Amino acid sequence: MRFAPTRRQFAQAIAVTGAAAALPRFALAQSEIKLKYGTAFPADHPGTLRIKEAAEAIKKDTGGKVDLQVYPTSQLGSEPDMISQTRAGAIDIMSTAGTNLQTLVPTAGINGVAFAFKDYATVWAAMDGELGAHVRGALAKVNLLAYEKVLDNGYRNITSATKAINTPDDLKGFKIRVPGIPLWISMFKALGASPTAIPFGELYSALQTKVVDGQENPLALIQSAKLFEVQKFCSLTGHTWDGHFIFGNAKKLNALPKEVQASLAKHLNEAALKQREDIAKLNADAQAQLTKLGVTFNKPDPAPFRELLKSAGFYTEWKGKYGDEVWAKLEKYSGKLV
Repeated sequence: MRFAPTRRQFAQAIAVTGAAAALPRFALAQSEIKLKYGTAFPADHPGTLRIKEAAEAIKKDTGGKVDLQVYPTSQLGSEPDMISQTRAGAIDIMSTAGTNLQTLVPTAGINGVAFAFKDYATVWAAMDGELGAHVRGALAKVNLLAYEKVLDNGYRNITSATKAINTPDDLKGFKIRVPGIPLWISMFKALGASPTAIPFGELYSALQTKVVDGQENPLALIQSAKLFEVQKFCSLTGHTWDGHFIFGNAKKLNALPKEVQASLAKHLNEAALKQREDIAKLNADAQAQLTKLGVTFNKPDPAPFRELLKSAGFYTEWKGKYGDEVWAKLEKYSGKLV
């Protein structure tokens, strides 16, 4: 038997409905949207900590509707694995270096061209400007939505167990470990070194057993990986700058409510800006700490290295590979390379 609502019950129902309608749309459902974020950065790296901070801000901003779950230390797979998962939609958002995206988008690693950026002011002018916009546009063509601001992974510097690297002559025959990235292998060959591609996980033992004489990485990583235990010289060559794009599956992200899309963009971009400041402080601290641990620093003049790369045809070769259009955008910031 059904009962018709009393006038009072009906009025209460109307009041409840009206109150619900007055609430923000996000407040009606808690954690309706769960998103996965993958990164190779360690859990205590600013590239992870600032994203976790952004995740909390996004949750608060959306009234608890969006739960951005952050998985550091390659928990979701290697960087190539995570790229594949992001393209397939199994991971929603991730960060990685443009050089890791070159098989999909050849121009994505152009920021890694040797001695292109003289300082951080030039880096951010390029990556926040036309060069970064070009790469983001290219990523969009393979269903990857890249956020405007790029995380900082730092300038790469050369370490050695036996000597400082002051001039290109010091690199002749020098056995140096590099990531398996054609651009960087090509660079060190042109400089007269003997580059060897070794996975990062095997780097410490390769240095310890003299498989290679030296390696190159950002200062923060040289410190955290304890490479100072097997390397006593660090030459601040700053031969290339490396950054992490924050990007996700475009089809999935563009299908989210507009308010959610705006919140993600706002807080992820803000996280990148804060992380850049963190890395600047970390680099200054790392040099001071490494000096205390017995590492000798020197700062070579980059001009002779750049001139040798030019005369060896390095820049001409890579201009041909990247194409005139994006190379012109690079040279807007780097100055003439070819």
